[in-house]
Amino acid sequence: MEKTKIAFFDAKDYDRNSFIKANEKEEYEINYFETRLTEATVKLADGYDVVCVFVNDDINRRVIDRLCAMGVKLIALRCAGYNNVDVEYAYGKIHVVRVPAYSPYAVAEHAMALLLTSVRRIHKAYIRTKDFNFSLNGLTGFDLHGKTVGIIGTGKIGRIFSDICKGFGMHVIAYDKFPAEGSGIEYVPLEEIWRQSDIISFHCPLTDENRHMVNEKTIAEMKKGVVLINTSRGALIDSEALVEGIKQRKIGAACLDVYEEESNVFFHDYSNHIVDDDTLARLISMPNVIVSSHQAFLTEEALSNIADTTLDNVKEFFSTQYSKNEVCYKCPSVSECKQKHDKKCF
Repeated sequence: MEKTKIAFFDAKDYDRNSFIKANEKEEYEINYFETRLTEATVKLADGYDVVCVFVNDDINRRVIDRLCAMGVKLIALRCAGYNNVDVEYAYGKIHVVRVPAYSPYAVAEHAMALLLTSVRRIHKAYIRTKDFNFSLNGLTGFDLHGKTVGIIGTGKIGRIFSDICKGFGMHVIAYDKFPAEGSGIEYVPLEEIWRQSDIISFHCPLTDENRHMVNEKTIAEMKKGVVLINTSRGALIDSEALVEGIKQRKIGAACLDVYEEESNVFFHDYSNHIVDDDTLARLISMPNVIVSSHQAFLTEEALSNIADTTLDNVKEFFSTQYSKNEVCYKCPSVSECKQKHDKKCF
């Protein structure tokens, strides 16, 4: 029987290692391409059954048309988010599957790591002591105990982050369009998140509705000195408004694992180059901003789960009439979808 052929885009060493291990029986023929999947590179997928893509691959309608014309049958996302795929246009043409929960602990723990690093000035202390500078001047932080944290999005990651915050003795409030029943989380309107929170952490998918939900207007509604944490999607925050909010001392700190224009920067080494994104350069230069390059997912456990689930998705798609991790624009929430979800979406 001929093996299913997978074109693997935006491949990094850690990707290869985890997928090679998951495919140790060589059930699939996987070719790894370092380039992202775009209109310019889609021709590389010719002759393959599946394209395996990540967060910064651009699967727009023109790419989808080319994939269909070449006979590609499945887009396999090795991530949870799918805002980089035109899923509405894909419906009826090509199926899309994702990895909904590779390691919610990895992302939630990274969010807390960023917060602790920021408020306790650990990044500054590390740099100082490497130069044998043991002064404590300028390193004063604040207790998390007793602070109010607003969590936007209470899926698995958001709920785990909530538990972590409660462990620090923080008061947790949350907003979610679809509240988690029986979670014990105190839900409030979005306006109350802005008004009450000392710290706001984002754990929701990016949609047309919430793009730039942090903007000049909503920043004005926030507490002075608020700390923002974003380990979800960069475009939830208007970067220009963020810069202005920091300059005006309204935002006390920003902890960013994602950035709205990250696709041409993150996951690459530009240490010997001039990055021409002035907004990102300004953010990185600010002493109260921490930027990590979309690494919240990057643990051994998460990489293993991503590889296993992605290949399981491929196997299920070609061997059954059901794809439990299928993405369909008709069902942003299973509770709203009229389908039984006992077969493929089309």
